[in-house]
Amino acid sequence: MLNTLPSENEMYRALVDKDASYEGVFIVGVRSTGIFCRPTCSARKPKRENVEFFPAAREALASGYRPCKRCRPLEPAGEVPLWLRGLLAGVEEDPSRRWRDRDLRDLGLDPGRVRRWFNREHDMTFHAYLRARRLGLALGRIRQGDDLAGTAFGHGYESDSGFREAFEKYFGATPGRSREKGLMHVTRVTSPLGPLVAGATDEGVCLLEFTDRRMLEKQIETLGRRLKCAVAPGSNKLLDRLQTQLAEYFDGQRREFDLPILAPGTEFQEVVWEELRKIPPGWARSYRELAESLGRPGAQRAVGRANGDNRIAIIIPCHRVVRGDGTLGGYGGGVWRKQFLLDLERTK
Repeated sequence: MLNTLPSENEMYRALVDKDASYEGVFIVGVRSTGIFCRPTCSARKPKRENVEFFPAAREALASGYRPCKRCRPLEPAGEVPLWLRGLLAGVEEDPSRRWRDRDLRDLGLDPGRVRRWFNREHDMTFHAYLRARRLGLALGRIRQGDDLAGTAFGHGYESDSGFREAFEKYFGATPGRSREKGLMHVTRVTSPLGPLVAGATDEGVCLLEFTDRRMLEKQIETLGRRLKCAVAPGSNKLLDRLQTQLAEYFDGQRREFDLPILAPGTEFQEVVWEELRKIPPGWARSYRELAESLGRPGAQRAVGRANGDNRIAIIIPCHRVVRGDGTLGGYGGGVWRKQFLLDLERTK
């Protein structure tokens, strides 16, 4: 597996800021204490001269460091921790159940700890996640033709009016008017480059962005409007396939993705994105070459803007476009990620 780290200055900045987007990207060893931590460890931040960085825990262990008991860096980054898996299994087994704090305590869980994990990983509380999950499932049933009353009671609502009010508040439309509305499920995906947010309808993958991408929430809202679909946390068959193929890609076992995609944009954007998909893995083209291949010589800047507007990273490989002199240029996920992806594809 290829390990290309960001610059040490960038990693130290991430450490000081507790930047969660670097979870899974690097491990930090603290010379003064002999321990190694995650980038987001809540311990007091060490001085720059007292740290060294590693791509994974095994390298830190081999260098004589021991794991921090506070941030537990030996647990897989971004994955559901062991202490929470029983609860999430219960949620998936009965998504309509209304969990209360006393239910969490009965499982030996601290409600505050659960809330903090969901706020960090999903940017919402556990109870907000449950509401969104129930409403997303309810919309799926309504789109399949189920009656509203049965859907309301089947998803944990004690009255039809309460269900309608919650539904309209979340989706911005009444249940009846949403029968023809699509549904995009969104979920978090772990990777060696940090977590991503993935989104897909039943028809295609429409979102794959690093969680630290600017204006991500706005992008998701815009995408929902363009696709005329509601957005809710959860998964579907396409997202399951996407996670499997991404894991194979980062493990060096896959070069191409065979997933249907939905990438609505302007006519020019869609033409550029289609041309990007023709660049083979392990290759790179300049903005000028891309513009010329589209019959638009001199349109490098327009090509660059369309490249930057791509919402489906890696699958629509905007990282394979570089400057005319071979330097990397910009990348929405950060130039260091662009370099990682190019290096990964060139070594396969």
